[in-house]
Amino acid sequence: MNWDDEAPTTTPGDRLVGAAADREEQAVEAALRPKDLEEFVGQERVREQLDLVLKAARQRNATADHVLLSGAPGLGKTTLSMIIAAEMGAPIRITSGPAIQHAGDLAAILSSLTEGEVLFLDEIHRMSRPAEEMLYMAMEDFRVDVIVGKGPGATAIPLELPPFTLVGATTRAGLLPPPLRDRFGFTGHMEFYAPAELERVIHRSARLLDVGIDADGAAEIAGRSRGTPRIANRLLRRVRDYAQVKADGLVTREVAAQALAVYEVDTRGLDRLDRAVLTALLKLFGGGPVGLSTLAVAVGEERETVEEVAEPFLVREGLLARTPRGRIATPAAWNHLGLVPPQQAAGAPGQQGLFGG
Repeated sequence: MNWDDEAPTTTPGDRLVGAAADREEQAVEAALRPKDLEEFVGQERVREQLDLVLKAARQRNATADHVLLSGAPGLGKTTLSMIIAAEMGAPIRITSGPAIQHAGDLAAILSSLTEGEVLFLDEIHRMSRPAEEMLYMAMEDFRVDVIVGKGPGATAIPLELPPFTLVGATTRAGLLPPPLRDRFGFTGHMEFYAPAELERVIHRSARLLDVGIDADGAAEIAGRSRGTPRIANRLLRRVRDYAQVKADGLVTREVAAQALAVYEVDTRGLDRLDRAVLTALLKLFGGGPVGLSTLAVAVGEERETVEEVAEPFLVREGLLARTPRGRIATPAAWNHLGLVPPQQAAGAPGQQGLFGG
């Protein structure tokens, strides 16, 4: 082994069950996106509230209020922004917070908008502070001040903007400053999907992809999709490949289970990295508590990878807990991997942790 080589690490884009999407996958998703609110599956409360906002705006012949959508990646924020534009019969401009590093970048975009146009700003919490302050006035007064010149001779030229609708999307709503958050007329929080809703998503995508699938096959994929439509569609495409090569093309429960076993996605949606973290925590450290850095070394990954890529889902599933003393496994983690906690094996069921009673 060459000791100068860097140890392999896992990134969200490398994972079949990762919620991030690369450019190629975004192109595939575009063909599967619903075109209106009636076709959109799930998020019933947000859908109903948003439908009222848009219908009222159309009846007044006015632009819709600014909309803020928050939630985990892959739940449909970009899709809803496109539906908003379609429902309002308006064009849509798409950009992202990291792409706007200066106030001038935002001014150039805003000044080129047409009346009623929808501006979709993804990851809005990552926008630079100067651009963010300019956005306050644009959202409230449809006006921006363009600074001409430098130093004492600089002057601010007011630029009137046509009425537009800003749709902001964020995975971390808590990072938005209150002045920005308060300027949105409607705020919707996207929840993770129930298995039954994901089954509907999978059946719809299967029709569009011309994939034969039965109810049991869809249920098997839905149960491993982590409550996220993007992951459900990704797993469907991989199962489709397996069914095409190894079976007769029809996705059944057995075919789906065999395909996802090949791709190392288990019945709860855990992949290789998730199981490696749990296995190290249980077998090497007796279920914890153990520090994050120590756990990352045991798994052979970077600390940030374990904390930001693997742990959120394990915590949400109740398989791992973060405590002041370190990471600990829950009884559900022992059950999922088919292992027996040390205190039970030693005949001391009353012992609550590795180091404490």
